[in-house]
Amino acid sequence: MELKQMQELIKQYNNNQSDFINRYEKSKKYYNNKNDITSRNNGESKVNKHGKDEPLRHADNRISHNFYQLLVDQEAGYIATNPPQIDVGNKNDNQKIIDALGDDFALTINDLVVDASNAGRGWLTYWKDKTNNILRYGIVPPDQVTPIWSTSLDHKLLAVLRAYKQLDPDTGKYFRVHEYWDDKFGYFFKEVTTNPLTLEPFNCISERDATAGYETGRSNIFKHDFGRVPFIEFPKNKQRLPELHKIKGLIDAYDDVYNGFLNDVDDIQSVVLVLKNYGGADLKKFMHDLNENKAIKINNSGNGDQSGVETLQIEIPTEARDKILTLTKSNIFLQGQGIDPANFADTNASGVAIKMLYSHLELKASNTITYFKRSVSELVRAIMRFYGLSDSEGRHIVQTWTRTRTEDDLTQAQTVATVANWSSREAIAKANPIVEDYQQELEYQKQDAEESDGFGSDFKPTNPDKDEQDDENTEEISNE
Repeated sequence: MELKQMQELIKQYNNNQSDFINRYEKSKKYYNNKNDITSRNNGESKVNKHGKDEPLRHADNRISHNFYQLLVDQEAGYIATNPPQIDVGNKNDNQKIIDALGDDFALTINDLVVDASNAGRGWLTYWKDKTNNILRYGIVPPDQVTPIWSTSLDHKLLAVLRAYKQLDPDTGKYFRVHEYWDDKFGYFFKEVTTNPLTLEPFNCISERDATAGYETGRSNIFKHDFGRVPFIEFPKNKQRLPELHKIKGLIDAYDDVYNGFLNDVDDIQSVVLVLKNYGGADLKKFMHDLNENKAIKINNSGNGDQSGVETLQIEIPTEARDKILTLTKSNIFLQGQGIDPANFADTNASGVAIKMLYSHLELKASNTITYFKRSVSELVRAIMRFYGLSDSEGRHIVQTWTRTRTEDDLTQAQTVATVANWSSREAIAKANPIVEDYQQELEYQKQDAEESDGFGSDFKPTNPDKDEQDDENTEEISNE
């Protein structure tokens, strides 16, 4: 990748990336509860009873509501509290993959769901840790990545442009780094000027003589051995659109009505007195007479005179605003495909009723999982290739995603007990409400059976009427 080619490539994709970054930044603001209503306060929710210089309208309260953050975190917690279980058909290979994914895999998936919700897609990269000779992976902020896709139907990732700021320890100033990754190399460039865009090689890669064991120089080119672009996209939906576009208008409407209501409550405490034919010298005398004597002097010219004191107050249409707020809030959770926590405030719902409450969230989560499965499989295959596991490209990868939700465990346990005599041990272990890791549960069952009298080393299924081959033929039951 030459300097001129890199500069032209960045210019070509700059406009589309700018639009993408703007949408992402707006989503992050709403996720951090900095809705548009707070734009005058630099994103801070603030109560300001004297923010306007108007006779009857002094209050300018601007309180933001974090519905969006609640909806995003609901889905992330629903599908990513527990990491998806991976099964490639071999126990030893499964363990190697689990070890490579590490303890933070669930947290990584959770963060990717949040990134994908805010940006329309999340990104993960992987690399070789030369110190320990292991494969490592990490999340890349979505606004740093510009993908270059093939125009063929398989939508293959051809290359990735990555841009980010880096601190220069010598000057204490930040400079911008541009990277280009393809299936063989990573190229590093340093931005010299922005307009016009000018780059120079960023020699941050150490070149070593493996035989002598010392550094021979530095380069801006890094050769990797992955055979493909070491970046994995985690899309949220087909259009790669953030979740905010579904509900932004509704959230803004709720903020507007709520803050208007709050302003009226503050303003109604300010009563304007209208004086007609007041006989005093000035307003100070009027306020003194009103406070001290509880009476004021009014000039009266006879019959038909309208002298006196009148008040101007703001009327609040409470009932109409209550209905608007209730309807808007309901639509936010409906359009955002989430669950209003208030629905669980006072309920003794059965298992079926609880599932109905989760129906919209389940629909959104299932769609997200469908797109994420392909990406997780790609990460697993990268692990298999790195550690030399057989048939890394053709082997079938089974993923079991566990939902985390409020459940009626008694109803689920009764269902499991009812079908136990007609189901495999694996299916029962997966559906058991008190089992978190079904594979470990099967191991526990095997150990218990071997320790029981009469079994010895010949372990048999708990259901003698079922043939052992059922375990291989039973279709996977996904945990919902």
